[in-house]
Parts: sequence; C-alpha cells; structure tokens
Amino acid sequence: MLEVHLLTLFPEALEAYLDASILGRARKAGLLQVHLLDFRKFANNKHNTVDDRPYGGGPGMVLKCEPIFAAVERVESDFGPCRKLLLTPAGTPFQQSHAVDFADESRLLLLCGRYEGFDERIRLGLDWEEISIGDFVLTGGELAALTVLDATARLIPGVLGHEESAQAESFTQPNLLDHPHYTRPPEFRGMVVPPVLLSGDHQKVADWRHKQAQARTESRRPDLSSES
Repeated sequence: MLEVHLLTLFPEALEAYLDASILGRARKAGLLQVHLLDFRKFANNKHNTVDDRPYGGGPGMVLKCEPIFAAVERVESDFGPCRKLLLTPAGTPFQQSHAVDFADESRLLLLCGRYEGFDERIRLGLDWEEISIGDFVLTGGELAALTVLDATARLIPGVLGHEESAQAESFTQPNLLDHPHYTRPPEFRGMVVPPVLLSGDHQKVADWRHKQAQARTESRRPDLSSES
C-alpha cells in the first residue's frame, strides 16, 4: 500500500480525478491512500496569507516559508517520514523509471506550488527531490502531482487488472515505445488487423510486437534509440 500526501491550495481540484477510474478503485481497495492537505491552514497570520511580494521587486507573488514548513512537519509528525517530491520546472525530468522507484515507497509527500514560485529556503531547508514533468510552466503543481501519482500508482501490485499491462507499456521496456494495438473488428474501412495477431502463435506475436516497438521508437523517438 502506498500512502501519499499532497500539499495544495486547491484540494477540491484534485479530488474528482483521484476518485475516478484506476486511482479511485485503488483507493477503495486499500492499495492507495491519498491525503489532501490545504497548506493555507498553516498560515501564521489572521488573513491566512501564504504568499508575499518577492524581495528585489518583480511580478507575481512567492510562496512563503512558514506555512510550507509547518505543513510538512505536521505530516511527518503525524504519519512518519516521507519521501518528499518538489514539483518544479527546474527539477529532474520525470520518467517511467521514477514511477517504478516511487511505487516501491511506503509514503510520499508532494508539494504543489503556485504563483510565481516558492521561497528558495523551502527548497534549501527541506529534503526534497525536485521533479519536472516537462519544459513548460503550469499555473500550479496540481496537474504535475496528478501526473506523477497516476504513473506511480498504476505500478502498485494489484492496482491494474492484469499485471502484464504495466510491463508491456511504453518506456517500461528500456528505450522502447509501445507497439501498435488492435481489437475487433478485424477489418474497418479497408484497414485490416495484421494477420500475425490472429494467428494464435504467441511467439510470432511477441516477435512482431517487439519489432514494431523498435520501428516506432526509431521513427518517432530516435533519441531513445540512440540510448540503446
């Protein structure tokens, strides 16, 4: 079972997705626990302010240290030490190998940033692993947190209906994209399913899928092929 703590200013924006589909079933089955914590509750002022203007001037607002530190310390006091992930465009690019690694943990904590960014002392004063989901900027870290959590949770044993589903996906086999998939009907608007998939020969099917994965990777992601 994986226990996840999401620190966010908008827990309501996350709840619907977490209750749907595979993540929802994983939570109901007790394979995944997700705790949403609004760190505004840890603001130390009468207006519950969690951001302020940046020193040195400039646009936007910056997340303050006090509520973030207080929220993290409360979680670890109540639940125990967490592997802490800071979602930031400056972080290490998130890959499938990270999801595999995170799925083996017992407890994760993810901080969803907002506004112009966070006070640098948040990064320096807590033991974070910095993660980025791509070279772009979002309004907040909630979508990034859901991306990391979704990719991670589906690798927890028992979450997917068929354990081989996760083993045969893109990036699970090192440096390969997934092979093409087909289902009924065998012909649609002149497009037919490759005969090998209808042959019943499991070894030929496996060979075909591997070759297709290699060809697709070389065509669409030659950068991955060059790493092989």
